[in-house]
Amino acid sequence: MAKKKAKKKATKKSAKTTEVKARTKTQIMAGIADDTGLSRKEVASVFECMAGMIKKDLGNRGPGTFTVPGLMKVKKKVVKKRPARKNVWLPLMQEFRDIPAKPARKAVKFTPLKALKEMV
Repeated sequence: MAKKKAKKKATKKSAKTTEVKARTKTQIMAGIADDTGLSRKEVASVFECMAGMIKKDLGNRGPGTFTVPGLMKVKKKVVKKRPARKNVWLPLMQEFRDIPAKPARKAVKFTPLKALKEMV
């Protein structure tokens, strides 16, 4: 009686395929606190102050821009309203459809500065 031996193929998983996860808020606060020598509460108060400044500058009475020195510029952009359109041909659906109107809104745009572009 001849028996056939089944050969198993060895599959090796690469150890380099692990994903790098984004830092959490706690990790960011702890890292800044360790690097600067400030306490976590002081770092949190700096971020709260910065958020208040951004809100003030991007608000209705502000200039509409806020610059984080060396990193990015935050701008407020007013997006115009879009009128409703009737009987618009949608080629993927192969049908005509009505598109509703969209009201005007305010959007926030981020522009990276030179130093941030060079980091990447």
